Amino acid sequence: MDAFGVMIGLVLLFGIAAFVLAVVGTVKAAKAVATKIGRHEANARRAVENATLKAKTFTKVGPPGQIAAVRLGLRTSLDGTRQVLESGLPQDGQLGESLALLGRLDAHAAELDGELRMLEREPDTARIAAKLPELRERAERITHSAETMRWAAQDRMHRFADDELSRLSQECESEAGALRHWDTSGESSSASASGSAASSASSASSASSASSGSGASSGSGSGSGAASGGAARAGLTDGKGRPSAEELLGLADPLAKLAQRLRKPSAGPTAG
Repeated sequence: MDAFGVMIGLVLLFGIAAFVLAVVGTVKAAKAVATKIGRHEANARRAVENATLKAKTFTKVGPPGQIAAVRLGLRTSLDGTRQVLESGLPQDGQLGESLALLGRLDAHAAELDGELRMLEREPDTARIAAKLPELRERAERITHSAETMRWAAQDRMHRFADDELSRLSQECESEAGALRHWDTSGESSSASASGSAASSASSASSASSASSGSGASSGSGSGSGAASGGAARAGLTDGKGRPSAEELLGLADPLAKLAQRLRKPSAGPTAG
C-alpha cells in the first residue's frame, strides 16, 4: 500500500512539473510572438509614415513640404546608421557603444520629430517661418552626428576586411608554396648536383696538374717518355703544322722519287 502511494505521488509530481513547464513555455512563446508582432507593426507603421512624408515633400509646397523633408531626412539618416551598426555588431563588439549613443541620439530625434509634427499642424504661417530654421538646424546636427558614426563604422569594417584579406592572401601564398614542394626539392637537388660536379672537376684538374708536374721533373733525357706522352696539337695561328711550299706547288712526290734514285749506289765494273 505504501509503495502504491509513493507511485501515485511521483506521478502527481511529474504531472505538476509537466503542467508548469507547459505553462512557462506557452507564456514565453506568447511573449516572443507579441514582441515579433509589435516589431513588425512598428516597422510597418514607420514605413507608412516614411512613405507619407515622401509624398508630402512632392505634393505640398511651402512650409509643410519643408517640414516633411526635414522629418524624412532625419528618419532616413537614423535608420541607415542603425542598420549599419546592427549589421556589423556580430563581428565587432565595439559597435555596441555606438549603438548606445545612437539610442540617445534617437531619443533627441524623437523629441524633435514631435515638435516638427506639432509645427506641421500650426495654422500660423508666421510662427512656422520663425520656428522652422531653429528646428532644421537641430535636425542637421542630429543627422550629422548619425552620419559621422555610420561613416566611421563603414570605414572600420572596410579596414578590418582589408586586413583579413591581406592575411588570407599570405596564407594562400604559403599554401601554394607548400603545394609546389617539388619545385623546392628540384632546386635543392640541382644545387647538390652542381656542387658534386664542381668537386669532381676540381679533383680532376688537381690530378692532371700533378701528372704534368711529375713529367716535367723527369727531364728531357727521357725522350721516349715525351714521345709516348704525344705531340702537342698545332694551333691555327702559331705556324705549326702548316703545309710546305712543295706541297702547295704539288712537287712533293717527284722530288721524293728523284732523291730516292740519287741515293741508290752505282754499279761497279764487272769482272772480265
